[in-house]
Amino acid sequence: MSVPFVHLRIHTEFSLTDSLVRVKPLVKTTVERNSPAVAVTDLANLCALVRFYTAARQAGVKPLCGCDIWLQSEQADAPPCQLVLLCLNETGYKNVLRLVSMAYQRNQVQGKPQVKREWLFQHNEGLIVLSGGCRGPFGAAIMQGKNSQTLACLQEWLAIFGDRFYLELQRTGRPDEEHYLHAAVELAAHMGIAVVATNDVVFMKRDDFAAHEARVCIGQGYTLDDSRRPRLYSEEQYLKTAEEMSELFADLPEALANTVAIARRCSLEVPLGSHYLPEFPIPEAMTTESFFRQLVTRGLQERLAQTGDLASAEPEQIQPYHDRLKFEIDIIMGMGFPGYFLIVMDFIRWAKEHDIPVGPGRGSGAGSLVAYTLGITDLDPLKYDLLFERFLNPERVSMPDFDVDFCMDNRDRVIDYVADTYGRQAVAQIITFGTMAAKAVIKDVARVQGKSYGMADKLAKMIPFEVGMTLNKAWEQEENLREAISHSDESREVWDMALKLEGITRNVGKHAGGVVIAPTRLTDFAPLYCDDQGQGLVTQYDKNDVEMAGLVKFDFLGLRTLTIIDWALKMVNPRRIQQGMEALDISAIDLGDPEAYSLLKTAETTAVFQLESRGMKDLVKRLQPDCFEDIIALVALFRPGPLQSGMVDNFINRKHGREKICYPDVQWQHEWLKPILDSTYGIILYQEQVMQIAQTLAGYSLGGADMLRRAMGKKKPEEMAKQRTIFEQGAIQKGIDGQLAMKIFDLVEKFAGYGFNKSHSAAYALVSYQTLWLKAHYPAEFDLLNP
Repeated sequence: MSVPFVHLRIHTEFSLTDSLVRVKPLVKTTVERNSPAVAVTDLANLCALVRFYTAARQAGVKPLCGCDIWLQSEQADAPPCQLVLLCLNETGYKNVLRLVSMAYQRNQVQGKPQVKREWLFQHNEGLIVLSGGCRGPFGAAIMQGKNSQTLACLQEWLAIFGDRFYLELQRTGRPDEEHYLHAAVELAAHMGIAVVATNDVVFMKRDDFAAHEARVCIGQGYTLDDSRRPRLYSEEQYLKTAEEMSELFADLPEALANTVAIARRCSLEVPLGSHYLPEFPIPEAMTTESFFRQLVTRGLQERLAQTGDLASAEPEQIQPYHDRLKFEIDIIMGMGFPGYFLIVMDFIRWAKEHDIPVGPGRGSGAGSLVAYTLGITDLDPLKYDLLFERFLNPERVSMPDFDVDFCMDNRDRVIDYVADTYGRQAVAQIITFGTMAAKAVIKDVARVQGKSYGMADKLAKMIPFEVGMTLNKAWEQEENLREAISHSDESREVWDMALKLEGITRNVGKHAGGVVIAPTRLTDFAPLYCDDQGQGLVTQYDKNDVEMAGLVKFDFLGLRTLTIIDWALKMVNPRRIQQGMEALDISAIDLGDPEAYSLLKTAETTAVFQLESRGMKDLVKRLQPDCFEDIIALVALFRPGPLQSGMVDNFINRKHGREKICYPDVQWQHEWLKPILDSTYGIILYQEQVMQIAQTLAGYSLGGADMLRRAMGKKKPEEMAKQRTIFEQGAIQKGIDGQLAMKIFDLVEKFAGYGFNKSHSAAYALVSYQTLWLKAHYPAEFDLLNP
């Protein structure tokens, strides 16, 4: 009869050196085996914790969270040993976050982040300790029969951890395990210490062992047949069933029963889903909300005064701005996000005050009038029909996300300002994970198998160079690849092994622009990772997981074009001032300048941002853009979908009168769509137009229309069926025939697949225009900076 068993020591691929276990298959297998719980204890990091915790909870499995740490030896120059920490509760979770972070920041030795014993003792609350087996801090002493030394050491640990300390037993067929096990069981009985069985899992199935060894060799730089390589693993370290573990430990049923007892003791609820912002300093006697409202209201007055055609406009002309501002303020207040806007406003203002060029906005944030009034963005969203709900949807609560471009040379100065403002212990960048991609894994596998470089290079070159390319896609697309593998046993060996390793996490990097700012210490929310010099601090959770854990991501992106514009102005302005002219403000140039468009029509756009590729130059020649809206359209049109669909040809022909401008057939409601599609000659080009059509024809709110847009983009059948019904019912209420409504829905859905975010396109079009304007008016200086 089998004894219930729970796996308490499993490394996933995020251990980075020694595991093939992927989180989703692990959870799926746990469910299939009817196991109530499972633990993930990656080696020296917690990178997988959030994704494992959420996947397990969603599947109805109890997630046991912890870490397999390197514990610094008490003996000088002795190598570190390993032991496992499991979180009983949130206090234990916070302590393990802190311990792992301290190891990286303060005690890396030969690339291994080591936890000091005194740190663990100090931060022991809420943690269960598994002793690490024969590779733990007591293993060698137990095997050597140093009973007095071992007893004294264990007594010290027991005084700290009490019944939260377990002697760990393993039977994976590795050297010394059985010798240790018998000695440990005897000692445990003598001292009244509980024992627990683990299998130190690093792959899912027994026949994954060869692939696992290849993965280890790739990380260590050895070949599989190298006699010098350390052989630290056995083919028994797979995810054994409870029955297999029961058979293996039939003589020690208490070691199995204690796995279930530990699982029951662990009741960690990881705090996920809430968002925590640092306090933004505000004047006395004001709240964050009142200060925010004051700045936004004042900012709108300043923007209106600076805008030529609005500065002296009649009240009814500017009323839409006041209405839109009130709407946005109410949404932002209701969602609790005014502090976020103030933080972004502050570091952008600091950058501008310190002569650091800042972009006009990127992504959907350009659709916010509040952002425009605070100086976060530089495009008037009402003028260009940019929608706030595309940025912040009141019907789908999520954090706002401004992507802010800074001059490449000075971006780090802005991050330093943020760290100085909110505290170095509260600011870090975000980790990214590199994986074994198709071409690279072929070469890696061939190397560790001892195959020739020429053969590996030949195979790798047969894999198309394409974003998102996989080995299976390459197999389907490339006949010569299939033939090469079919006619060579060596190639087949490489290919079969590469299929098992493809996509496995292999290294870490730093997110291009993501920065998190915590309201307290970062380690209250996420573990930290850095190099062995304590530099390059990043969170161990990636951009999605770190936000799930409560930290808000701010994107500080470096854009080389802003640096070049800045250099050009520094060359141009001294001469302008010397000639009695005002210094050139690139943000105030005329967006309808004839010289700029004259140059653009010639397609002489080398070094002009976004408009310099050969394909774009060809599109420019055909389109002959003569207004800023056309440049916005250029950015949106020059993508594979529109180019392959034929809509680019329609757009060009309609602009030049070679094709009649027409609108989707809504019978007598023809005029309903004209204001929405007029700027794009009746073609649905932007995501915002999809939203406006749903609002106009089917009575959607813009928030609901954004949900429709997202559904059309994801093409999930169940959600699409729901949206079709909503659209049809709304259109019928507007007086549109049901069958016609469905034709319109299908048409909108088709174009939604090609639709581009107009806010993003408009923001980038503005940077494109600025470089175009400089090239038109100051060609010598511009060309000097762009040889």
